[in-house]
Parts: sequence; C-alpha cells; structure tokens
Amino acid sequence: MRLGGLEKNSFVIIGRAGIDFFTEAGVKVEEAESMTVDLGGSAANTAVGLCKLGSKAALVTRVSDDAVGRYCINRLKHYGVDPRHVTPVGGEYRNSLAVYESVMDGHRNVIYRNGAADFQMEVADVEAVDYAAYGALITAGTVFASEPSRSAAFRAIDLARGAGLPIIFDVDYRPYSWPSAEVASDVLSRAAALSDVIVGNDEEFGFVAGAYDKGLTKAQALADAGAAIVIYKMGAEGAMTFSEGKTLRTGIYAVDALKPVGAGDSFMAGFLSGLASGQSVQDAVLRGSACASITVSSPGCAPALPDTAELDDFLRGHPGPSLT
Repeated sequence: MRLGGLEKNSFVIIGRAGIDFFTEAGVKVEEAESMTVDLGGSAANTAVGLCKLGSKAALVTRVSDDAVGRYCINRLKHYGVDPRHVTPVGGEYRNSLAVYESVMDGHRNVIYRNGAADFQMEVADVEAVDYAAYGALITAGTVFASEPSRSAAFRAIDLARGAGLPIIFDVDYRPYSWPSAEVASDVLSRAAALSDVIVGNDEEFGFVAGAYDKGLTKAQALADAGAAIVIYKMGAEGAMTFSEGKTLRTGIYAVDALKPVGAGDSFMAGFLSGLASGQSVQDAVLRGSACASITVSSPGCAPALPDTAELDDFLRGHPGPSLT
C-alpha cells in the first residue's frame, strides 16, 4: 500500500479558501436579519478539520488582494493552518463566497465564483513547496476546473509523487465551475488515475464513470488499477471502501442534521487524521463518518468541524454507526 509518510500527520493541501455567510439554526436566507461569517472553501475546511484533530496542514492557493483575502488568511491562522503558500492576486479576481442556510428541508446554498482568485494559482506557486516536509498531498476536483489552476495542480501531483508522498484526491465535482461535463469527466479521471486514495460520493463516481449506475463499478476499477483506498460514499446509506482487495461496508452515526454542507470536508479530515494515527482503514472511515455527523449538526462549516475532545465526547455518547 503506497501510503508511507502518513505517519508524519502533516498534510499539504491544494485548493481554495473562501468566505461563508450562514444563517442561524432554522432560518431561511430571505428571512435572516443577521448572518455569521467565517472561513469557507472545501480545501480550507479540510485543513481546518485536520488541525482541530491534532494534525498539521498547509494550504496552497491564491486569494484576492483585498480585505476579504486578508480575512481568509487571518482565519486560516486562527485555526492553525499554515498560510505561507497562500498568495494574494490583484486585479478583478475575487475570493469565492457561499451564502447558505442552517436548514435541511429545502436547503439552499448560493455560490459566487465569478473571477475566482483560487483559479489563478500558477505552477510557480506549487513549485515553491517543499513536499518532503509533508506526509501526504491532498487535492480536490474543483482545483482542476480551470487554468492555470489545473496545470498547477497536476504539477503539484508530479512533485509530490517525486518526493514519495501519497496523493489523496477528493472528487468534489461542482458542475458550475467547469466549461463542460466532457472536460470535467476527462480531467477528473486523469487526476483519479494518479491518486493513491480517492474519496467521492455515489453521484461523483457515477459522473466520472459516465452514468450513475456505473459509479460503484468505477470505484472498484480504480482500486483494482492500483489505488490503495477508494471510498464510495452513499449518504445515509454509509460507505463502501475498497482496499487491499477487500470491500468494507460501514454505516453512519445518525443525528438530527441541521444542514447538509461541510460533511465531506469533515469526513476527509477525520478519516485522514485517523489513518495518520495508525487506525485501520475501517476505523478511520468510521471516524470520518462521526466527524461528518457532528459537522452537519451545527451552523457553519469551519466552526462546526469537531476538535478531538468534541469527537471523543460524541463517540462516547452515541450508540454507534448503523446501516440503513
């Protein structure tokens, strides 16, 4: 299994940092009289989640050279994420913005990505990283959606592999970021083929495979082709994990969810920190599932991600995972 280095418990993450506005519990956006602001963006959230659980994480991205970009850098520092490779970019480029509700029924999440600063990440940005200082590289599908970010991300994979780091890939398909579904399918398939750990939900694997009903077969094929771990998430139905020729089925930790966002980022943080601490693949997947359940139970993403004490308390008080 090509996962040597994970025991360093130190991750370099290629992706975006954005800004989130979210409502109080149960409040729709059009009825809100106030909102809370905090750090957002899937890569930044994963980095925050790892740091809260005792891992080290550094983010590589571009932010807008304005007050919002500086806010994102300050929040990364607040949560313990190393921002040395977060580079401001001027002109009309802007940080991504998400406005969402702390509501499950009819939940709405509005994303603003016009002129996204993170898509301006260049090859020089990733070549400035000392990959040997880390234990693994994490990247997500969104970073491949546009140039020059796409070429930079593939260059980062090459450099990380050259340094002996395992590549962790979150499929994270967001249709609004891509020029076409055909381009997305091709590029995401190329990224997956270069990765050692691949995580995605049933819809994302189905998209990469070309049809929803072929997603599980695609996940299995990626494992057969050499990926050390492939995790096929199925929402309330748990997950199927392919590793070392075995198929593991795990359930979820049932909670009264407040909103659906943040679960995937929290799962990744919990799963990877578990692997880095020496847990088995199955235990690490369950740890990720517990983190996801905690996160969807509170408003926001970054502030809702659990720290180690919160995770331990949750696991002690919960009856355990169940399969639907």
